[in-house]
Amino acid sequence: MKLNKIYSAILLSTLPLTPALAAGLDRSGQSIAAFLQPGNYAEAGISVLDPKVQSNQLKVNDMAEDYYFPSAAIKVQATEHISIGLLYDQPFGAESLYPSNNPVFGANGEATQVEVETHNLSALIGYQPTENWNFYAGPVYQTVQGTVSLRGLAYGGASKLGSYDINLKEDEAYGWLAGFAYQIPEIALKTAVTYRSEIKHELDTTETFGFGAIQRPNALTEVVTPQSVNIDFQTGVAANTLAFANIRWAHWDQFAVTPKFLNAASGNNLIDYSDDQWSATVGVGRKFNSHWSGSASVGYDSGAGNPVTTLGPTEGYWSVGLGGQYSPAENYFIQAGVKYFWLGDAHAQTGGNIVGGFTDNYALGYGLKIGYRF
Repeated sequence: MKLNKIYSAILLSTLPLTPALAAGLDRSGQSIAAFLQPGNYAEAGISVLDPKVQSNQLKVNDMAEDYYFPSAAIKVQATEHISIGLLYDQPFGAESLYPSNNPVFGANGEATQVEVETHNLSALIGYQPTENWNFYAGPVYQTVQGTVSLRGLAYGGASKLGSYDINLKEDEAYGWLAGFAYQIPEIALKTAVTYRSEIKHELDTTETFGFGAIQRPNALTEVVTPQSVNIDFQTGVAANTLAFANIRWAHWDQFAVTPKFLNAASGNNLIDYSDDQWSATVGVGRKFNSHWSGSASVGYDSGAGNPVTTLGPTEGYWSVGLGGQYSPAENYFIQAGVKYFWLGDAHAQTGGNIVGGFTDNYALGYGLKIGYRF
């Protein structure tokens, strides 16, 4: 069963291009699909997530902020057997803001909030001994920074941690990735297994208590972003029709952020997770004609344990997605996609104590990407 214009059909496996909303701080899913495209290839995209995370019990209408993150990649087939690539994404992050007029999460007109930002640059070199096999590896450069403010009765009020701020200054560190791919182009079959190492950061930290009255600077906080494994699979199932799947494991169950002075004051971590993340997406793509393609997918994420931190009170999800691709010419295309997420109910905790439940939560994700072959 040979498919027409195999390279176009392969692109369907990346649809719909929409952001992940996964366990822990996971965002991008750390795909290397661009590096596995044939020939010389470049792409740039942007993803947007609009979540609604609420608690009727705690009178919180919505504490999850909208966010967006870009991605980009370039891959060059330097020789018949050697390829090189550079991938950029923002793999982990958080963006939350509670209402300041809620005494559980607000005080003195200020609110509990968190912002965590990461940037990844992965450099890859691949060796293709035959048309079917591709072995690849390379270094990963990563930066991490974050700020968190705790306010309100959930953290014991102003006399305890309900007046706490932390600034984690940007830190850079290095890790690595390695993997292999196998393909049979005649039937659009491709499978890839990619391992990414954990990356250890030590961030210069300033902690403040009592609405800024007591400042504790010049400490280091260790943050270790998790190791992970991605398994990608696709195959032609009929002329111009492709089935695809992705399975991801991320090692969150030992993740913890333990600032020195917060831990001394309370004996607790700022953020921690109790379970590893497992996620999966399966779908089908169809090429309708020389210009138009589309896809549909279903996704699942296990979450990283429940109860969860109040800074991200959801537990996994189910999702459905739709995507489309328009190719004005054979060497470039535009993709767009949308996903709907049913976010899992969760019990939010601080210091091992349950604060309340967050239920009936959802999110909408949107994505746009442009790809070019040269």
